Amino acid sequence: MADQRLSFKEMCAKFDVTPRTLRYYEYIELLTPDREGRSRFYGPREVARMKLILRGRKFGFQLEDIRQWLLIYEKEGTEAQMKAWIALADRQLGELAEQRRQLDEAMDALRKLRDDTAASLNG
Repeated sequence: MADQRLSFKEMCAKFDVTPRTLRYYEYIELLTPDREGRSRFYGPREVARMKLILRGRKFGFQLEDIRQWLLIYEKEGTEAQMKAWIALADRQLGELAEQRRQLDEAMDALRKLRDDTAASLNG
């Protein structure tokens, strides 16, 4: 078991996160490493949770949403967690679509302004 655990420093390196980030995830109860004195050790459960946390962040989920989703698994099991995941994913997909729409609108406006400016220089 001991060889499956990562130290605090190893966990930071494995996931390319700062010590501050890892401590914060522990503070908000996303991770609960084993403690031996002042040292922290992360087992397979915490490594798996960290993968889920980072994947959720990549998709734009708020940390509190991720925390609640992880709690569902602990309290209600896999099926409840999957149902909650679908609802969260649907909501996030809607938010990302809106962000895309806004970004496309801003790009179109910038492109037009750029083209108008270039045309005024040439004409």
